[in-house]
Amino acid sequence: MSARTLPLLFLNLGGEMLYILDQRLRAQSIPGEKARKDEWTDVDRKRVMNDIITTMFNKKFMEELFKPQDLYSKKALRTVYDRLAHASIMRLNQASMDKLYDLMTMAFKYQVLLCPRPRDILLVTFNHLDAIKDFISDAPGILNQVDETFRRLIETYNCLSDGEFQLIRQTLLIFFQDMHIRVSIFLKDKVQNSNGRFVLPISGPVPWGTEVPGLIRIFNHKGVEVKRAEFTTAGNYVTPQREGSFELYGDRVLKLGTNMYSVTRPVETNMSGSSKNLASQAKENIAPNPLAKEELNFLARLLGGLDIQKPAGGETGFRLNLFTTDEEEEHAAQTRPEELSYKVINIEATQEPGRRAELSRILGELEVAEPRPDSAEKGEDLLALMDGL
Repeated sequence: MSARTLPLLFLNLGGEMLYILDQRLRAQSIPGEKARKDEWTDVDRKRVMNDIITTMFNKKFMEELFKPQDLYSKKALRTVYDRLAHASIMRLNQASMDKLYDLMTMAFKYQVLLCPRPRDILLVTFNHLDAIKDFISDAPGILNQVDETFRRLIETYNCLSDGEFQLIRQTLLIFFQDMHIRVSIFLKDKVQNSNGRFVLPISGPVPWGTEVPGLIRIFNHKGVEVKRAEFTTAGNYVTPQREGSFELYGDRVLKLGTNMYSVTRPVETNMSGSSKNLASQAKENIAPNPLAKEELNFLARLLGGLDIQKPAGGETGFRLNLFTTDEEEEHAAQTRPEELSYKVINIEATQEPGRRAELSRILGELEVAEPRPDSAEKGEDLLALMDGL
């Protein structure tokens, strides 16, 4: 596995999360002068987006994120997004959070599968960051945070070889390989089958730097071309006009990673596949991992250190529903397997030792990766880096 995959996974999933939240917040917004106290306005939407992006691109968090390290388990990463999604006045119940995470993961999985070449995963990341910058274009301080991460990406990844990007892509595909959740957008566009597996196109632009298939060249032992033969291909391939820009500003050319919710369309998922898969995985992981204690402590510090915005005065948190109706959300919550109940939302973690012990007990079945050999020396980890934010 590649030790450089985690930043790309985190940033791309975070970008998809922001796309979905922005779309749903816009759909549920009411003009300010007509809104009741418990209804969303455009001001609330901007506040939520700014708060989440500020937390997501915190300098200390990014510094630790970019240190070479293995990926964390699906459940540990999911817990980070649970807290990140609640870093403002917005509140999601577990059913809506399940739906949000399913949409995030399946969208990015599809983008990774469609990348013409492994290096283009970086262009997908840049597309996400470009869109995030548009969300906070009127907040220069937050914009500087995103630009700093942009520069860090360029510095870290532009110098990597094609072989290293291939290893990153393989690591991402291993992470996503058991996720086959049906998403209505993909089903309607006929890019996903009813079993949740994606349909990959056999036509379109070939990777930059390659030629359209259809010609075989034969060379002799001196490297001189001696014969050519043509063959017919099943697809309609084209040569890209130019390579996407890997700089801070520029035309990415590649459209993967752009906001597919910018045009009004439903963002429904069929949860049955997700529930069955995660439930079976949870049953397989009932046996506690003896090496998990260290990472559970890191996770406890993460959950406790993340500064969740407290509603001012008598203000209550706004609830966001990712389903079409409240009835659909309630039905999804009632039918979700017990194994999926992470029980981490709104926990005031570990300012006291007793609370940390309680959190560790709640997370006792959390599937976590084995601690890295150097983690004891560093005394920090990705799952501890939000302390004091």
